[in-house]
Amino acid sequence: MAVRPTVARFPVDADAQESCGLPWGAAVTPFSPSDERGAPPVAGSGGHLLPRCDHCWAYFNTYCDLEQWAWTCALCGTLNGLTSDALRRFSRPDDCPELSSSFVDLDLPVDGTEEGNVQVQARPVYVAAVDLCSSEEFLELIKSSLLAALEALVPGSLFGLVTFSHKIGLYDVQGPIPVVKNVFIPSDVDDTVPVDLEDVMPLLSFLAPVETCKDRIAAAFETLRPTTSWERSTPVGQGPDGVLLGGRGFGAAMTALINYLSSEYGTTFALARVFAFLSGAPDYGAGQLDTRRYGEQYASKGEDADRALLPEQTPFYRDLAAVAVQAGVCVDIFAVTNEYTDLASLKFLSIESGGSLFLYANTDDSTLPQDMYRMLSRPYAFGCMLRLRTSSDFRTGHSYGHFFPDPQYENVQHIICCDSFATYAYDFAFSTSEGFSRHSEPPIVQIAFQYSVVEPSEEKSDKESKPSGSFKFYLKRRLRLRTLQLGVARNMNELYDSVDSEAVLSILVHKVIQVSLEEGVREGRNLLHDWLVILTAQYNDAQNGGSSISHVDVAFSQSPQLQPLPRLVFALLRNPLLRLHEEGIHPDYRIFLQCLFSALEPTSLCKAVYPVLTSYASPDKEAYPRHSLSRAALITSGSPIFLLDAFTNLIVYYSSSADPSLPFPPPHDCLLRMTINRLKQERSITPKLIFLHGGKDDSTIFENYLIEEQDVDGAGIISTTGFVSFLEGIVRDVLEYLKGEKS
Repeated sequence: MAVRPTVARFPVDADAQESCGLPWGAAVTPFSPSDERGAPPVAGSGGHLLPRCDHCWAYFNTYCDLEQWAWTCALCGTLNGLTSDALRRFSRPDDCPELSSSFVDLDLPVDGTEEGNVQVQARPVYVAAVDLCSSEEFLELIKSSLLAALEALVPGSLFGLVTFSHKIGLYDVQGPIPVVKNVFIPSDVDDTVPVDLEDVMPLLSFLAPVETCKDRIAAAFETLRPTTSWERSTPVGQGPDGVLLGGRGFGAAMTALINYLSSEYGTTFALARVFAFLSGAPDYGAGQLDTRRYGEQYASKGEDADRALLPEQTPFYRDLAAVAVQAGVCVDIFAVTNEYTDLASLKFLSIESGGSLFLYANTDDSTLPQDMYRMLSRPYAFGCMLRLRTSSDFRTGHSYGHFFPDPQYENVQHIICCDSFATYAYDFAFSTSEGFSRHSEPPIVQIAFQYSVVEPSEEKSDKESKPSGSFKFYLKRRLRLRTLQLGVARNMNELYDSVDSEAVLSILVHKVIQVSLEEGVREGRNLLHDWLVILTAQYNDAQNGGSSISHVDVAFSQSPQLQPLPRLVFALLRNPLLRLHEEGIHPDYRIFLQCLFSALEPTSLCKAVYPVLTSYASPDKEAYPRHSLSRAALITSGSPIFLLDAFTNLIVYYSSSADPSLPFPPPHDCLLRMTINRLKQERSITPKLIFLHGGKDDSTIFENYLIEEQDVDGAGIISTTGFVSFLEGIVRDVLEYLKGEKS
């Protein structure tokens, strides 16, 4: 569990927090295998025996005072008695991780079973839902992606294949040849599929064991064919001009599939993952989306396109996500299209059910097969509950991330599926005006993360003819607990010196996404710009002791921890996340970035906003670890090779003046290649790897990342002072802000 506060030393009170100009909060990656310094948790058992405070319900931790018969809560100061179970537990201190570490991972009983004798069995279930209203190229990509997925699945998993168009196709792959049974989808938006899928094919006939049916599942993939125009026109009908009307009944198919799976929730599976592959917008039956609203914006009816295209046009998929959660189903959506698909409406089905949203512009260079393999190869937790508690002088404010709040308990977030990269963010606020000045005890943050995992237990089977019986999966429940004690800044300089600029960026991105969705992208841009102006003004005011300011220090020269922030804000304003609709930003791409950025841990997010540019003297020798994103940096470095890490793209660029004897592309066994491989392994999604030779290849994609010489409004390269002119504008706005404050 990695925890990254925006400031390591907290402001002393509300006035200090207001005066510093910084967001106060933290980014939390609960299922990370280690903390932010790389230390793993101390594992143990008996999580249900861990004492809890009678007043604030915080868990016992190393910062609590322990007496013979009682303990004092470090968060609220309440004196609590020790139960007989706790006394017996603490009588063996070597078996109590909570006495020696503030970061523990403890086993919990599952469904009332006795600790250490967990017998609740559950098999991993995966279902692929494939769009047949598509092209041959789309289906070839999906086939290769599903074959990659099969290689990643552990033996004992159950797999199902379903297709959708104007009908739903269920595949039975447990016989000698694949058999598909079809159910037609009603065209009316209010109609459901007329027959339960369970009546068409029993669910356990549909879900096939991977270890015994792998070849037959792969054979079924080869039978996938696009729905022909004749097939579509027959049940769907044609318009007066012969134009086909719809055919992609995604909403009805997903509703039927989720209801189908729900019958085995808690028996066959504890979590089922559905991979939905889309080649366009749902346009038939329940859940169909009207994509005309995208084209109408170009005609300009006086509406703000950035506001009109970001909200959902129907609550259908948000409501379906709630059904999926109740059924124990997590949905990942993979959209492979450059057409408007209205991901603003579809996204809720994935992010609220614990899944992910992926967008690929075309099939030619898609990383979908690698992403499928990567997703299924890494561990994940499910059925999670996340709760952040604080000591009594402050509290949590807003929370951000892909979760849904508990309807009964405040500040409890439910996360259906959570991998080691998923990150959530919190704002802090003071409970009283006195803040931390009243007490000598330092502030404390405690994060409790309850989660389940399915672990295989291979057993020897006497009957070799039944290999499927040799694989059993056990459901295990755990409590991961992290308690942090933080310092309090005695003055503004101490506070500024403790800033984590990457965590600050994480909170800012969540805030601007929220404002963009509620009030439009322009307001999100204004919020970000105004924040930097206010921070700069507050910083200069603190440095000058409140006296009049003749020179604005926009570079934060006296505070190294703040120095990255102007560049990060400049880069974020130029990012497609906040570029305006008239600049050619596709609304689906913006939604994809919103979903991606709002789940990234701070270091990855920083790379996605302001890429890392490294230079190499040769493929085996690094020259400089970090350059600014400018042409001047390339020229003055004198290095022939550059590696740009933009999180979703990795670009190797050879300058036009590079020695012709340098091997291009770099050899597979060189330092540069090893660095690239390491970066790819550390990533939640597969970055595209691009090799460019300046003077020979089109280097536009690389040059577009050299943003410091580009205008912040996206007008392209107009001068050599893009970032410089941006800072000059901030200085002018700071002086105006200070003038207004004094008047």
